[in-house]
Amino acid sequence: MYDIAIIGAGVVGCAIARELSKYHLKILLLEKSDDVSNGASKANSGIIHGGYAAKHGTLKGKLCVEGNKLYEKLNDELNFGYKKTGALVLGFDENDEKNIQKLYENGLKNGVNDMKIIYTDEILSLEPNINGNAKIALLAEDVGITSPYEFTIALAENAIKNGVELKLENEVLDISESTDHFYIKTSKDSYKAKYIINAAGVYSDKIAYMVGILNFYIKPRKGQYILFHKGYGKIVNRVIFQTPTEKGKGILVTPTYHGNLLIGPNADENTDKDDTGTDIETLKYIIKTARKSVPEIDLRKVLTSFSGIRPTPSTGDFIIEETKERFINVAGIESPGLTSSPAIAKMVINILKNSGLKLLKKNDFDPYRPPIIIKKNLSYKEVNNMLNIDSPDQIICRCEMVSKKEIIDALTREIPIKTVDAVKRRTRASMGFCQGEFCTQRIKKIMAEVLKINEGKIEKNDKKSGFLPKKVNLKFFKELEI
Repeated sequence: MYDIAIIGAGVVGCAIARELSKYHLKILLLEKSDDVSNGASKANSGIIHGGYAAKHGTLKGKLCVEGNKLYEKLNDELNFGYKKTGALVLGFDENDEKNIQKLYENGLKNGVNDMKIIYTDEILSLEPNINGNAKIALLAEDVGITSPYEFTIALAENAIKNGVELKLENEVLDISESTDHFYIKTSKDSYKAKYIINAAGVYSDKIAYMVGILNFYIKPRKGQYILFHKGYGKIVNRVIFQTPTEKGKGILVTPTYHGNLLIGPNADENTDKDDTGTDIETLKYIIKTARKSVPEIDLRKVLTSFSGIRPTPSTGDFIIEETKERFINVAGIESPGLTSSPAIAKMVINILKNSGLKLLKKNDFDPYRPPIIIKKNLSYKEVNNMLNIDSPDQIICRCEMVSKKEIIDALTREIPIKTVDAVKRRTRASMGFCQGEFCTQRIKKIMAEVLKINEGKIEKNDKKSGFLPKKVNLKFFKELEI
């Protein structure tokens, strides 16, 4: 019997698991895919928002500000990669100016202090590549960037280190209730738990329906992105937003934590919760709109396109409550969910306390998780010389300078991994210019050696998760630039 079963190992579920691992509890973390962070947590902007956008008085507004303040300490403990960059919200006309003033006032209500309104000359002095037609901007200094899947992985590894049991490839099929616990039937097994925390993302409504909770539903909303070469993120110094609309924060231009450039997302109502493909017309719209902010975006530097599904709630706000006795919904966690996740975890702790669960803190909780990625400053010649050496320092991925030692480290940590993409998310191997053409077989060889499995059985990604998304060919971007 588990004290608590958490359904969903995205950033929210893993943040809750890690927070709960500070207490003497038996905790189960269930995930239907073959790795953590395989849903919305894998495919988003990676922005740690400042807290000025979410409406005052909402959980989104409150938890975004609280979560933002926790990232620096979390990164010190978990080494996932976080950088405070600041952000600009650009305005081009009088209507934008009115909305930016509203954002500023809303931010003050939410407790955001490190922001100010600036105008064209100062905008261009801070960001020389910005469109000179930008008349006004909100400068928010507390905005940051992170690698969302690395953050989720770090949370999960540390939670497991502190006693949480992770069960992958366990899709929840049914939940039934007894007097003082739940029976959870999955695609692999069955479990008992006194409490359930529903953090199933885009499927959180489906999980809630299993216990008769019908007071909300999740609308899948797809956002598409374009990712550019590493190093090209230097075209901007900060996260560049446009004035938001009712559909979201609009098309942004941002450096990623690892130095790529990222533009997107759009916001399309989607009926398919698993459709993460990209299409030409949407990407054209994203490019055109992003160039309103930064006109000289070079499409010859595109690496790939991708999309993610946001779990938009019918209620218009995060749903975080003990909706039914011992059943806690943590649902509809769309943007700013990544930013809010550490604060959401703390809120869930308080809900459990108020529900009557006895929480006794551990004396031996270990908050530290060492990094996997080792920063290197190697020349092209040095990388080439290290491609075939018989050493743990052998370079396996030349684009991202990933060593054999880093891949072995990823393979021997707390979370069992099976696919090349799982190695990629932990080490960045195959994320570079060649997109894995050089290193995929080299990665598979190491996986076969370390995991003692047949190299031919190692898949690139989780085939069980459904169809592979359709992606726009890179040739499209080259033709567009011509």
